[in-house]
Amino acid sequence: MAESNVMVLGTWASPFVLRVKIALHLKSVNYENHEENLPESKSDLLLKSNPVYKKVPVLIHGHNPICESLIIVEYIDEVWTTSASSILPSDAYERAQSRFWAAYVEDKFFPALRRLLIGATEEDKKAALAEVVEGTVVLEGAFGELSKGKAFFGGDNIGFVDIALGSLLGWIEVIGKQCETKLVSEAKTPRLVQWADCFSAHEAVKDVLPEVDKLADFGLKLRAKILKALAPTN
Repeated sequence: MAESNVMVLGTWASPFVLRVKIALHLKSVNYENHEENLPESKSDLLLKSNPVYKKVPVLIHGHNPICESLIIVEYIDEVWTTSASSILPSDAYERAQSRFWAAYVEDKFFPALRRLLIGATEEDKKAALAEVVEGTVVLEGAFGELSKGKAFFGGDNIGFVDIALGSLLGWIEVIGKQCETKLVSEAKTPRLVQWADCFSAHEAVKDVLPEVDKLADFGLKLRAKILKALAPTN
């Protein structure tokens, strides 16, 4: 790994922080990991580096902070061009398609997954589950289109959509166990199952993936905390 003036502000359980770490590993960029004590507190460095949203991840390159996970991944791809393959395709149309599907994961799939985790009622969870299952089928189709028969959404190598979706795999497993449903299954999404195995075993990924049991424990505590905050007070 090559750089010493790179820092990541994050927390181990965040899939958005994981995106940044995977991109840095793909590019063989050395970085300092600054673990935030979230959700209990936010460091002065985080508040100074991301004064608008006040959240992780933040990439600090030199003295410049860059915020928002997918923006950071694009920044990494553009700055470290001599290391490994490109994360985004060079072809303009394929690049647009990658951004479209990454946005789908960000704006459509992840919010449904989050609602499935923190749903207060069985009705809420049932609706969220239906949306998540539909989303996995949609992403199965997208994989067939983007991968062109190769191992990843990015083809032979991990690409933008791989990072966007792959960062959620731990949470997909945890939430699936909680609702006793296999969200990515051989029956409905066989290509996604194979992709998930390839992605998780990749050299740039396997050492930064959070432990599922630890993530499950964190998820239970997070759900309880969120539901308590949402509960009406007398």
